[in-house]
Amino acid sequence: MTTTEAADAAGPDAVVTDHDRGIHGYHHQKDEHLKRLRRIEGQIRGLQRMVDEDVYCIDILTQVSASTKALQSFALQLLEEHLRHCVADAALKGGEEIDAKVEEATKAIARLLRT
Repeated sequence: MTTTEAADAAGPDAVVTDHDRGIHGYHHQKDEHLKRLRRIEGQIRGLQRMVDEDVYCIDILTQVSASTKALQSFALQLLEEHLRHCVADAALKGGEEIDAKVEEATKAIARLLRT
């Protein structure tokens, strides 16, 4: 059953959200995210090149720190979009779905804090 069929089956009073249609919170900024990830990928390749060229340890660690911060920043942006989109959609529906989305977001935040 497609998402449209599922929404139709739920009845005319059912709340149908972008999430039901398979659109994720990052969808509207997908090109920007991909550009950002390509820059981070370039930083990682630069790290490989630095090791290959026997660059001084501290210089490599400085670049590791910059790459880590770039990934953390990307993760926070993605988390914000998840909260604004997926969690907000679940809140519109109410019930157990909101509890599940809040728990899911909480676990994602815990994983980010452990890194």
